[in-house]
Amino acid sequence: MTARILAIVNQKGGVGKTTTTINLAAALAFKNQSVLMVDLDPQGNASTGLGVSKNTPNQNLFDVFVDGVGLESIIQKTSVENVDIAPSHMDMAGVEIEISQKSDRAIRLKTAVSGLSKAYDYILIDCPPSLNMLTINALTAARSVLVPLQCEFFALEGLSQLLKTVEMAKANLNPQLVIDGVMLTMYDQRNRLSAQVAADVRKHLGRAVFKTMIPRNVRIAEAPSFGRPVLSYDAKSKGSLAYLQLADEMLLRHGKRK
Repeated sequence: MTARILAIVNQKGGVGKTTTTINLAAALAFKNQSVLMVDLDPQGNASTGLGVSKNTPNQNLFDVFVDGVGLESIIQKTSVENVDIAPSHMDMAGVEIEISQKSDRAIRLKTAVSGLSKAYDYILIDCPPSLNMLTINALTAARSVLVPLQCEFFALEGLSQLLKTVEMAKANLNPQLVIDGVMLTMYDQRNRLSAQVAADVRKHLGRAVFKTMIPRNVRIAEAPSFGRPVLSYDAKSKGSLAYLQLADEMLLRHGKRK
């Protein structure tokens, strides 16, 4: 078993990156996949969203990037069976300055993750809402990229820049990197704009867009305040069913489900 390492990336904030990371991890775990979440965002919302404090005295990803601490030593269990997390910390905001002069600054996460590639089925990297050195590390470590795209008017704005960054990382740092897909989030079937945005994205990107769309759903929004994914907060909600469907579609794409 070799882990599928997936970077969840979009430089725009509020598009559902962290929500996707948490709930896709839970859905994949429900489908009998073992998952490691890597919380690269200094805000640490992926950590708190699964009941793991981002400000405990325990070691975290800052220690991995700056001091070379082994990734396996900072991993914590979460509230979800088969989902572990490498937690973030507010000090992560200073990582770029700390490693800016290091020759290996772009591959530190790749080096750290390499030793765990056979311990999990999936490693999901929650990236910060910017194209900084942390994101470059994620693109260097990952095998593929998942792009959450909000069903709003400016959905496609900035996507071309992101795709260029992915191509740059592929050309210079990670020749194996591919776009796993684009997933539409916050879809409101009552809103004509959502339908129009979805149609436009599919027209431009074709098969790269997942069939599954994540709806606007109050249960998805409520679940993080309880430190749980929506699947364990309300298993029958539209949000839960959508993420289970996304997990099925992803497993099919990766040849892990017939």
